[in-house]
Amino acid sequence: MERKITFNELRKIKDSLPDGSIKQIADEFQVSEETVRNYFGGANYEKGTTVGIHMEPGPNGGIVLLDDTSILERAQEIIAAQMV
Repeated sequence: MERKITFNELRKIKDSLPDGSIKQIADEFQVSEETVRNYFGGANYEKGTTVGIHMEPGPNGGIVLLDDTSILERAQEIIAAQMV
């Protein structure tokens, strides 16, 4: 499922993840940690791959169109679980 989100919101979600979450997500989705970081706006394509994000300039760091929200949804679940 596609979703639009601002770049700043996407980075805030990544920055809210507890330590070890990037590795956990990478393991669950069977991708590299760098690929997960690229999903959240990183740009290391030597060790990671692209993951279907498209960026457009605009306010709040620009608009990001996510082709697949699975990683985002898992990150939000992890953040929600730590608040309990």
